Amino acid sequence: MKRLNLGILAHVDAGKTSLTERLLHHAGVIDEIGRVDDGSTQTDTLALERRRGITIRSAVVSFTVGGTSVNLIDTPGHPDFIAEVERALGVLDGALLVVSAVEGVQPQTRVLWRALRRLGVPALVFVNKIDRRGADPEGVLRGVSERLTPAVVPMGAVSGAGSRDARFTPFAAGDPGFTARLLDLLSRQDDDLLADYVEDEAAVGSGRLRAALAAQTARAAAHPLYFGSAMTGAGVPALLDGITGLLPGAGGDAEGPPSGTVFKVERGQGGEKIAYVRMYSGTVRPRDRIGFGAADGAEEKVTDVGVVDHGAEVLRAPVTAGRIGKLWGLGRVRVGDHIGERPAASPDRLGRQRHFPPPTLETVVAPVRRADRGALHAALTRLAEQDPLINLREDGPGEMSLLLYGEVQKEVLQATLLDEFGVRVAFRESTTICVERPVGAGAADEAIGVDPNPFLATVGLRVRPAPPGTGVRFGLEVELGAMPPTFFRAVEESVTETLRQGLRGWQVVDCAVSMTHCGYWARQSHSHGTFDKSMSSTAGDFRNLTPLVLMSALKQAGTRVHEPLHGFSIETPASTVRALLPVLAQLRAVPRDHRTRGGTCLLDGTIPAARVHELQRRLPGLTHGEGVLESAFERYEPVRGEPPSRPRSGVDPLDREEYLLHVVRRV
Repeated sequence: MKRLNLGILAHVDAGKTSLTERLLHHAGVIDEIGRVDDGSTQTDTLALERRRGITIRSAVVSFTVGGTSVNLIDTPGHPDFIAEVERALGVLDGALLVVSAVEGVQPQTRVLWRALRRLGVPALVFVNKIDRRGADPEGVLRGVSERLTPAVVPMGAVSGAGSRDARFTPFAAGDPGFTARLLDLLSRQDDDLLADYVEDEAAVGSGRLRAALAAQTARAAAHPLYFGSAMTGAGVPALLDGITGLLPGAGGDAEGPPSGTVFKVERGQGGEKIAYVRMYSGTVRPRDRIGFGAADGAEEKVTDVGVVDHGAEVLRAPVTAGRIGKLWGLGRVRVGDHIGERPAASPDRLGRQRHFPPPTLETVVAPVRRADRGALHAALTRLAEQDPLINLREDGPGEMSLLLYGEVQKEVLQATLLDEFGVRVAFRESTTICVERPVGAGAADEAIGVDPNPFLATVGLRVRPAPPGTGVRFGLEVELGAMPPTFFRAVEESVTETLRQGLRGWQVVDCAVSMTHCGYWARQSHSHGTFDKSMSSTAGDFRNLTPLVLMSALKQAGTRVHEPLHGFSIETPASTVRALLPVLAQLRAVPRDHRTRGGTCLLDGTIPAARVHELQRRLPGLTHGEGVLESAFERYEPVRGEPPSRPRSGVDPLDREEYLLHVVRRV
């Protein structure tokens, strides 16, 4: 049986979850279609999702159509939960992008499409809500072609748009207009098809065109587009034919070595960890011992296994290549870990590579009741397992900071902490996340037995700027055999941890750190065989000394604070541009280009991330409610004027005396 792991993506309120319900109903998985407004859908299982009517966590459901078994992953549509979408993208065989026939291509639609194109995920487009008043199928088709991709193939025509009688009629295989348009599109990517058509027009029949369309869809070179309505079911049978006939199935050898990727982690009713894994090769069964993770090479026993089959969860069923399953018993597993061998399939989609920009907001959360400090820490630690990008850190007694994509995410976290953990919290005002980059080069070293070094370790480090986007790179300028590997590993891990807070408290990025000096005292013992720690170097000596040496080198190199910059695009009536430009200047936005088309002006440029919310708030009044803003993280740029600082957490290696007092006392 053909297997397909399909993601369904959309801008919020485009009807994605309703379409999921309709697909499940059509496949016979459910008898009655749930409604988002009523909180009765299959995929929105969280109480908060049912109350708010939005998808917050990705959910997996399964159905079978003909000879194809589909695992459908319903992803959030709100941009504040883009991290959930990112985790799902790496495990997909294909995607279904839902666009509203009323609102058309929206900002989040374009963000999602760019990610699909970067990853080469085959995708179909479904234009939903053709029965809604104001539906404009032709206008949306033009918008998809102009703003997403010109390689879009409308697979049928709409009649009665904007009414409950709206219908979608697929083009017949012999329809001359459809054949001509399809041939024109496909021949641009297929020289053999074009040559055969020129030589003998009759040789290129509907079967040949259908096969060519499926091949180009699988390569993400063509994108079939369907119209319909999730509410009435119009167009859904044709869409299912496209899903099963045009998207490629999952491959993989069930007899090969186990290999998969964990894309979601949740907790069961008893508090146990449940890992959602997409298997690319091999099979995982209950009681198997499997390795996972990249850094520590952990290996644990799988206590139970479950798969979703035709809408129901089947326990103790093996997870074979091409399937998505749930694994119990892996207590140390994290989102992004690989299971067994690192997957070889689609390596550009897997691992920890980022497909969306990082969060650019930070907030501090504290319990309303001081007695809830411990409970808050435990709750946030558990939530960080499900969403590692919140990047939890402790700022002080009872206070913790989190990274966010937006204010709605903050509201959801607040409600989740109260509903699921019984902890009432308060958030401070969100601030923009900056980074630090080294300005020049700096070096420092400290040797064993030489004051003021109190540790049994010699560490020398050189810091240099690295190309933008490279993060932190660690290298050696000493012999690899000069010390035990555990000591080198301790230095590297300490470097990475220390650079989470630079000279002004921001994370240091695009930095190359080289180890220039090393030394240790070998293991010593007394005549009766006991270990003498006072005369033997340990990994702890290197972990404790490295922050002091590194920050000395960083001070010598100097750093510059950079703030996140968003690229923006505003579509507005041309008559409003004169009033809009002074406001953009006030918000430190820099227009790059503007184009006028008819009575509409398209204005592109950049704006500091901290000012995007203000622009969103003021745009409707400046454009008579007709302005549309799209923005997305573009790059980091040096801060103008006095650079902001961030309060440090933990022990500060820039204050040597206080650092040593704390570390020596702890040791």
